[in-house]
Amino acid sequence: MTRCRLCGSAALASVVDLGATPPCESFLAADQLDLPEPAYPLHLRVCTDCWLAQIPPLITPEETFKEYAYFSSYSTSWVQHARTFVAGAVRRVGLGPDSFVAEVASNDGYLLRHVVDRGIRCLGIEPSENVGAAAREAGVPTLTEFLSPDTGAAVRDAHGPADLVVANNVYAHIPDVVGFTRGLRALVADDGWVSIEVQHLLTLIEENQYDTIYHEHFQYYTVASAIRALASGGLTLVDVELLPTHGGSIRLWARPAEVAGEPARRVADVLDREKAAGLQELSGYAEFSARVAKVRRDLLTFLIGAAERGETVVGYGAPGKGNTLLNHCGIRPDLLAYTVDRNPYKHGRFTPGTRIPILPPERIAADKPDYVLVLPWNLRAELVEQLSYVHDWGGRLVFPIPELSVVEAASRKVTA
Repeated sequence: MTRCRLCGSAALASVVDLGATPPCESFLAADQLDLPEPAYPLHLRVCTDCWLAQIPPLITPEETFKEYAYFSSYSTSWVQHARTFVAGAVRRVGLGPDSFVAEVASNDGYLLRHVVDRGIRCLGIEPSENVGAAAREAGVPTLTEFLSPDTGAAVRDAHGPADLVVANNVYAHIPDVVGFTRGLRALVADDGWVSIEVQHLLTLIEENQYDTIYHEHFQYYTVASAIRALASGGLTLVDVELLPTHGGSIRLWARPAEVAGEPARRVADVLDREKAAGLQELSGYAEFSARVAKVRRDLLTFLIGAAERGETVVGYGAPGKGNTLLNHCGIRPDLLAYTVDRNPYKHGRFTPGTRIPILPPERIAADKPDYVLVLPWNLRAELVEQLSYVHDWGGRLVFPIPELSVVEAASRKVTA
């Protein structure tokens, strides 16, 4: 990478280098285990002119998203989050029977199903053929396409302008930030609203959330850099909400520049927090790499110690972030016998790079391991409850981020 993908500057500074890993959602079938597996550098840099953090676009969205292993509906808390969002958006935007809602990267319809239930016309725009098919089966109208200015214009011509465009957990996934943002503007009505949820770089840095750095995430936003990205497509930020999702996200409310008006006070408040954290100067990033290295050392020390004591450790979940962690730490089946996942698509497959088997969740109760390493740590409250049965045999849960934490399945912390 030689230039910033947003502003074109050559002033890119290293934040953390995680080596080379396979794409995080490229789960392996058994017959692929003896085949070569490509790996790509995973090096986060920040532009010191516009402060957009980014990795090189070494893979394309087409390689990742035509068939995708992630189905949002398998997370109970995520479906509830979507339901709550829809209820709030209906009130905020004033949606009714004559409204039109478009969602970009709509996955399996986990969010738009709540729009359908309210009798509001909607359309999902989802590039992954397999998850888009699941959405249509669930009764959510879905177009299998990537968003571009042309796609946005075509949807607008066919369905009318959208009163609300939703783009949750996708703004980091596209290398062409400017083209994607122009696509959002093409979709939205001239007096409409755009809502974007994306992980907040502030919490990523503060909470050591380095495992959310992977090849699908091409960039990482502060509110300051998001304002500039939105402006590149003719949108203006009017409000921001701080969310707990993904360990700390921002919900950006934007409107066409012509009707935006003055932003809410919360925008200035978050900008002040980012500035105080040093995220508009290199000092704010200086210690991150060292703290990432400590996460790796602590987790490996724990796993090696457990193996030497003859204790069993298995994983829970096979999220993309987990594969960054496993590859960066060099964890393989000798330290983590297997992991489990609620998504049947992943059963019988193996984690990319580390080749750890992925099994159905019932395997944990059958084997009664001493420890369960929780890879989707961002769902901690949900999973402590789901895994409460681990307490029946005295097993404990291990959370690696933001620092190593071993807890009782009933959530009482015992060591750290």
